[in-house]
Amino acid sequence: MAGHSQFKNIMHRKGAQDARRARHFAKVIREITVAARSGLPDPGSNPRLRGAMVAAREINMPKDTIDRAIKKAAGAAAADDYVEVRYEGYGPAGIALIVEALTDNRNRTASDVRAAFSKHGGSLGETHSVSFLFTHLGVVRYPAEVAAEEAMLEAAIEAGAENAESGPDGHEVTCPVESFFAVRDALEAHFGPAESARLDWRPGTVVTLDEECCSTLLKLIDALEENDDVQSVYANFELPDDVAEKLSA
Repeated sequence: MAGHSQFKNIMHRKGAQDARRARHFAKVIREITVAARSGLPDPGSNPRLRGAMVAAREINMPKDTIDRAIKKAAGAAAADDYVEVRYEGYGPAGIALIVEALTDNRNRTASDVRAAFSKHGGSLGETHSVSFLFTHLGVVRYPAEVAAEEAMLEAAIEAGAENAESGPDGHEVTCPVESFFAVRDALEAHFGPAESARLDWRPGTVVTLDEECCSTLLKLIDALEENDDVQSVYANFELPDDVAEKLSA
């Protein structure tokens, strides 16, 4: 029985991983679709599409899947277009959350997001109700072996970035949203394709949570991320090391 139970647990985890991978693929394909329709279906002339393709490579999406998504987007009817929407609210323990989505049905997505907040001890607010607690910026990351710290810092300054931090885990360059594509392209000219390049919301201050509050909050975040329309979820919390170890066990 123990062996059978273990096998079922392994299959359950594999099924969950496969489902998560499928959701990631669907979200990136949706971003590729929007990016391809927002400009030319040529990544050389479409900065947003290049960013979407970087995100696709980051999750190991096959090249032919990316190409099919671009071709499909270029030939799709306008009626199938997605729109970008942002939701803001508070979760358990007053944690601020920003939810970014791409949807073809605003009413459905708003209803689903509101239901997730309500079910898990949160409340959906108005636009700008929590975004003032965050900074919206561009983030470009490279592996540590790509360049020395001084070389990355010099290139980041020349590109117009605001900051560059380097360490054993790699280089992270941050810049204003309006100069994101220019900074990313300048760095890629120096160091090749980035490990990741995206717009991010960084909290100004964070709230440290205990295990009980964090468990409830993570259920809310999971519920939001499982929604096909939701692209990204940001929150202003952190965990003590001992709580993080318990939750990851």
